[in-house]
Amino acid sequence: MGKIKSDIEIAREAKMKPIQEVLNMLNVPDKAEVYSPIGRYIAKIKTEYLDTLKNKKDGKLILVTAITPTPAGEGKTTTSVGLNDGLNKIGKKSIVCLREPSLGPSFGMKGGAAGGGYAQVVPMEQINLHFTGDFHAITSAHNLLSALIDNHIYWGNKLNIDVRRIVWKRVMDMNDRSLRSIVVDLGGVANGYPRQDGFDITVASEIMAIFCLSNDLKDLENRIGNITVAYTRDKKPIYAKDLNAQGPMTVLLKDAIRPNVTQTLENNPAIIHGGPFANIAHGCNSVIATKTGLKLADYVVTEAGFGADLGAEKFLDIKCRKSNLNPDCVVIVATIRALKMHGGVAKDALKSENVEALNKGLVNLERHIDNIRKFGLPVVVAVNHFITDTDKEVNAVINFCKTLDVKSSICKHWSDGGEGTKDLAKIVVDICSNKNNFKFLYEDKLPLFKKIETIAKEIYHASEVVADTKTREHLKDFESKGYGNLPICIAKTQYSFSTDPSLKGAPSGHVLPIREVRLSSGAEFIVVVCGAIMTMPGLPRVPAADSIKLNKKGEIEGLF
Repeated sequence: MGKIKSDIEIAREAKMKPIQEVLNMLNVPDKAEVYSPIGRYIAKIKTEYLDTLKNKKDGKLILVTAITPTPAGEGKTTTSVGLNDGLNKIGKKSIVCLREPSLGPSFGMKGGAAGGGYAQVVPMEQINLHFTGDFHAITSAHNLLSALIDNHIYWGNKLNIDVRRIVWKRVMDMNDRSLRSIVVDLGGVANGYPRQDGFDITVASEIMAIFCLSNDLKDLENRIGNITVAYTRDKKPIYAKDLNAQGPMTVLLKDAIRPNVTQTLENNPAIIHGGPFANIAHGCNSVIATKTGLKLADYVVTEAGFGADLGAEKFLDIKCRKSNLNPDCVVIVATIRALKMHGGVAKDALKSENVEALNKGLVNLERHIDNIRKFGLPVVVAVNHFITDTDKEVNAVINFCKTLDVKSSICKHWSDGGEGTKDLAKIVVDICSNKNNFKFLYEDKLPLFKKIETIAKEIYHASEVVADTKTREHLKDFESKGYGNLPICIAKTQYSFSTDPSLKGAPSGHVLPIREVRLSSGAEFIVVVCGAIMTMPGLPRVPAADSIKLNKKGEIEGLF
């Protein structure tokens, strides 16, 4: 057996097609007014062309989600890419819609996010680094608003902003815990009025959320104008439009809002656009990208971040609610390795067969299946196959799914590309041909705290939600200001149904502690921060950055 190639080695060997040929597969005209090439292998679709697609019939929408993440890996993006290749392999016109990777995890702990093995999107290095500059544009637009706030205060503060009640932080697309809480405007009268401030990571920015939930440029500008940035001493809200910020911020995002088209290793089309985290934001790629895919193809495979309790719940309760999207099928990705970890096996013992631990860990998969069914959607389980998986372990998962009346498929896309997901693709096509009873978990009119309780009890199986008087008053204040109909975006650890990352499997009866609530009046949801989750992550003891460098050939090493 030869040396197993790394993801980056496989990506470098890819025979990419010029982006014009990829777009030809979707019948996208080769015209200057339709798209702009970014180099040879990437294009940005122009919004003017998107307007011409509005009357076209939508394709089928397939959501790919996963079991609760573990250090063993699940391969959600890899499976999304593999399924897209598999659908094309069986003769279906399919597009995969993914999120853009953040530099924070790329240089931190998670690594890149362009798939893996022979199920990748390319050019991988470009996608994982600066790509088309969308994140930089979002960062700049966000920080322009921060600068306008402080500048307004410096020049007389006509709006009477209370510097103690500024709720708009700054952002950067890198993990940097030292910036979570800082003091700005030091240095005397010439530099302004000292105040406490802080940074979030760009993917947690409300601008990122707005970017991914807007239907067009006008919608984007309106939402930006509605951002609550601060309050006066008598608690009157100050909006971005009060600072005339929406115009220049939209200018900075004018090109970024156009979807990016690339390709898989098998030269099938991929749209990669936007990228909020699912543990601290809503975890889905842009509405514009998804709707573009639905007009251009018969099937659209899209993913939602982390486990189904976070990414899928937010995709369904926030993204679909705000954009009138109706999914046709949900694929839950699982690995036998990860299920064994949920059953109590340590990471260094995963190569050994352990059906007993696997059976214990299957409760995590069952919980996610039950949760998706609460939305009235059909489910298929994609078992992302590893070479160490034994026949007994594979059969245990297949038989378990049968007892739940759920179809499953052993997927070998990492090693075989689209050929390894043809069975999954056929199952998905069959499921998508049937009507479903899609519904939201909660109604708009439900009080905000009741919405939080519904998610906590129905999805996390918590016994109760704990919030202090101040937090409850904030929620009531949001309702009194007309925000009671907004959906909930819970920020919590991705590693457990609870807020304790060490609780694997399917814990029940735990408490969901709310640390704070934040109004995202532009994105139109309420962020509920729970437990110890941070909206500005830190780097691990040994960050991925330690291994990333250029070799003597000028090639990047260590990115994957």
